[in-house]
Amino acid sequence: MEDINELDTSTITVFNNVDAITQTFNGEKPLASETLNKKTSVSRNIYCEICGKSFASNSNLTKHKRIHSGEKPFQCEICGKAFTQNSHLVVHIRSHTGEKPFRCEACGKSFVSDSDLTRHKVIHSGEKPYHCQICGKSFTNNSNLVIHIRSHTGEKPFCCELCGKSFVSNIHLTSHKRIHSGENLCYCKICGKSFVNNSKLVIHRSSHTGEKPCHCDVCGKCFVSNSNLTRHKLIHSGEKSFHCEICGKSFVSNIVLTKHKRSHTGEKPFQCETCGKSFSVNSSLVVHNRSHTGEKPFHCEICGKSFVENSKLTIHIRSHTGEKPYRCEVCGKSFVNNSDLTKHKRIHTGEKPYHCDICGKSFKTNSHLKAHKRIHTRKNPFNCEM
Repeated sequence: MEDINELDTSTITVFNNVDAITQTFNGEKPLASETLNKKTSVSRNIYCEICGKSFASNSNLTKHKRIHSGEKPFQCEICGKAFTQNSHLVVHIRSHTGEKPFRCEACGKSFVSDSDLTRHKVIHSGEKPYHCQICGKSFTNNSNLVIHIRSHTGEKPFCCELCGKSFVSNIHLTSHKRIHSGENLCYCKICGKSFVNNSKLVIHRSSHTGEKPCHCDVCGKCFVSNSNLTRHKLIHSGEKSFHCEICGKSFVSNIVLTKHKRSHTGEKPFQCETCGKSFSVNSSLVVHNRSHTGEKPFHCEICGKSFVENSKLTIHIRSHTGEKPYRCEVCGKSFVNNSDLTKHKRIHTGEKPYHCDICGKSFKTNSHLKAHKRIHTRKNPFNCEM
């Protein structure tokens, strides 16, 4: 018989009562027990040989290594898409079956995964525990914070192997790749235009229907998407967290800041394939292309007149309604568009932001500057035919 002191006590179970002992000897699980070997903090002593990241178990390391190898051993039998983990395949299959087993108790909305439900619940609680240390903006989850921080740093770590374009998140890169592959594109039934995801298609459809379901509760202005509404609301709050390092001007979003920076660098990355003209923003190129095709997709329902862009249609409609929503705070005069109001305000401020690089004379509008420059060039575009 072994000495009691030499026994291995690491797995001895201490029972709290007689019933527990009886149930164990009957082959049943004890009701109350505690093991002598208390759980301590989980050690992370298994390391990835490629990147050095540590893991608590060998199975987690195996899953991680697939990031480096690109191995995707779990394949969907319906569409052939492959995944690095079986759990990801299970969630994906629900996109085919329509199954959404995770239901929100507050609003009844259902989700394909527990993680999606967890993220959704924050909408009801209003909790945003992840804060940006640069601008103070808060987020419901850490992944959104990480992506947001890249708007400050300019980091775009996800690069397209085909065209070299970079993105702040893998989701954006995945959507972009569909442009090249043509896979799972969403098509507009009205005009046939294709989009990388359904949300962009929904926004596009409003250009045909004129529907703008997102309303600003401050000024009543309507927008085609919630993201556009969110950006608009910053005008009312006065929040401008994105600053230009060159001139110090501030902007409501990183997108606007990026466009502004091109005014300093002169960068015009969007080029017309027909005439070679370049533009600082893609939207200007899209509008310009219509000068070649003659396309005018925005139609006035009152008089039938057509326009190359929706903003011109919006301004035109005000000629029928008499609406002048842009009002000068100094003299009370109203205007049909914001650009006219901006020009008008210079009467009060005396600002003349357009300067002649030949003689230094300044003007309130760019059109006045262009007319002035003809004095130096002696170029007269208006000739009498008689």
